[in-house]
Amino acid sequence: MLARSVAFLSFSALLSAPLAALELPLPPPGEDVVGQVQVIKAKYEDTFADIGQANDIGYLEMVAANPGVDPWLPGVGTEVILPTRYILPPGPREGIIINLAEYRMYYFPKDQNVVHTYPLGIGREGWGSPVAETRITGKIKDPAWYPPKSIREEHAADGDPLPTVVPAGPDNPLGPFKFTLGLSGYLIHGSNKKFGIGMRVSHGCFRMLNHNVLQLADMVPVGTKVRIINEPYKFGISEGKVYLEVHAPLEDESSKSSVVDKHAALIDELLKRNDLLGERRLDWEVVREVVAAEDGLPVEVSGPDSGLASTTNGSDI
Repeated sequence: MLARSVAFLSFSALLSAPLAALELPLPPPGEDVVGQVQVIKAKYEDTFADIGQANDIGYLEMVAANPGVDPWLPGVGTEVILPTRYILPPGPREGIIINLAEYRMYYFPKDQNVVHTYPLGIGREGWGSPVAETRITGKIKDPAWYPPKSIREEHAADGDPLPTVVPAGPDNPLGPFKFTLGLSGYLIHGSNKKFGIGMRVSHGCFRMLNHNVLQLADMVPVGTKVRIINEPYKFGISEGKVYLEVHAPLEDESSKSSVVDKHAALIDELLKRNDLLGERRLDWEVVREVVAAEDGLPVEVSGPDSGLASTTNGSDI
């Protein structure tokens, strides 16, 4: 596929040792792309869940970036793409930004020229996580869990009754740490299950790998802004070139997006980026390929003639 062949130009060489944590330097002013895509060779015992946990990557991120590779048994020596290059979310680079469409959090420490990024589990169908602006209102180590009535009723109906309180420990779904938010009923917390990070699995809260939530706990103060967005289409600039990163839109059974819907949403996002328009030209053939792939990899979509104006005419898509 054209989009994947273009994206592969940005991959780093095969690495023998993956990065341990995703703390990335911010790009120069006016630029939006951070990190580098990596490629590793799978070992016999590897699964996407294991590789993802070791590299701060969610399960569905791994699946999207590696179409055709068995996530449960990639096979010895199989080249596995680690999608560790990102277009930063739109808007101010401050506090915490959660992009639901990519199952990922970005934290911009104050007065530091870095960004920390982590995979998240988010709300499943029927229990969607909200799009909102809020703040961190509390930090609690080794929290107890008080399952709300609605969740207790759901578990009881499935023959799995819950107690009114689950104490801290290995069986606690909140893991070793939780952040409370200014949104009633929603938390950022760890988990007692490593599988599910980077998927729609929760009742609306944001699940993190335990080593990630503990690292975040050491850095993030109470009062930190939290902005929750849902942006499957991210445009960005790097070294004067335009990049596009596309994730599968979050959909329920009753709200499937057509190809026309997806292209319309992409155009809406493009029109928000006045700095991308003007004299830059987009290669719409590549744009179509990137939208179809939905692999979460930033791909250059600049046209071959940067002296011609970009067009957002729907017929070009």
